[in-house]
Amino acid sequence: MSATTQARADKIRGALTRYRVMAIITGTFLIVLTVVTLVKYIGQWVFQWEHEGFLAIALGIGIVHGWIYVVYLLTCLDLWTKMKWKFGRLVYMALGGVVPVIGLFLEAKLAREVKNGLNS
Repeated sequence: MSATTQARADKIRGALTRYRVMAIITGTFLIVLTVVTLVKYIGQWVFQWEHEGFLAIALGIGIVHGWIYVVYLLTCLDLWTKMKWKFGRLVYMALGGVVPVIGLFLEAKLAREVKNGLNS
């Protein structure tokens, strides 16, 4: 393997590691946000329950997830450009931080795909 090829592979591995970390963090926060939102709305509609502390926590989780999602998008863009994938793949990756649970499955699938591509 030439030095240029090795350097490119190292950059891809670094981008993959950053993507995987952010995908797991984003996916976890998205699941927590989904559960908190469900509890919030079910509590309001069904039980007429509203607690200011809980609503503040729900808002905080939403804000944190929003900022984490921005960083996640940057890591998606980084990996996408290094892998030279088509635009549709970037959209698919971006949806991983919006649709609960899908991001975690997508992370595993893409990591396997990238590793197989680097090993071949």
